[in-house]
Amino acid sequence: MTTGRHTATELDPSLDDYQLASALVREAGQLALLMRMGGLQGERKTSISDVVTAADHAAEAYVLDQLRRCRPEDGILGEEGASVAGTSGRTWVIDPVDGTYNFLHGSTYWCSAIALKRDDSDHGGNPVVDPSVLLGAIYQPELDKLWLGGEDHPATLNGDPISGAGDAAVAEICAATYIHPTWLADPRTAMPWHAAAVSAASLRMFGSGSCDLGRVADGELGCWFQHSCPEWDWLPGKAIVRAAGGDTAVVKVNGMNWFVAGGPTAVRELSAALTSVPQFA
Repeated sequence: MTTGRHTATELDPSLDDYQLASALVREAGQLALLMRMGGLQGERKTSISDVVTAADHAAEAYVLDQLRRCRPEDGILGEEGASVAGTSGRTWVIDPVDGTYNFLHGSTYWCSAIALKRDDSDHGGNPVVDPSVLLGAIYQPELDKLWLGGEDHPATLNGDPISGAGDAAVAEICAATYIHPTWLADPRTAMPWHAAAVSAASLRMFGSGSCDLGRVADGELGCWFQHSCPEWDWLPGKAIVRAAGGDTAVVKVNGMNWFVAGGPTAVRELSAALTSVPQFA
């Protein structure tokens, strides 16, 4: 498959799901990196820090093409607009470039990520906020880091087993997070974010949720929390954190869903901090 002047690999449909996910994020990430080296411009989406590039679109198109050929019965959902209904009860969730602002400005802290989820629904037939996830794969091209894990695959980093940072209290570990500055002006989000943030020993805000969650899974970061995550920002890392022995949760505060990952104690304490604030009508 040729995308612009870059040729990406046609993948073998006989690969198992984990092999396919690994190959997809590796190829998508390398394609995006090559396109950035050739020069890119960003387009603003919802804010000056929420941008998209031709590399996002090309990498998603590559993954979409490969999945339609290799897994024709599965659904597909992508950040940049890919949407294919499936018949298998499973859907691949794609983030071709997670951390596009970092990517566009020359940082190495960005990745390609993918998850395979079950098409869970509630009793009314509506999609659930936090569906069960079969597997996740995250690839950070410039550091050549590939995190992989799922229900049938223990978490690994470049093929080596990983098992998180243990089960320490939030007050003893570093928490990674992200919140857009405009949300800090809204007490509905600012108050729970502040309550969780001050409970941690230290804070980090790097701008790529999947890169963060890979590092929670391998123990470089202690825990993570963020509100209003779309599935492509949450499910790849959720799968890997859980495969590494960690825990995850989604809690609703003032009508907003907060997504939390880490060891069981950290997840429990962050969830309690987030829900400890006054509730607005």
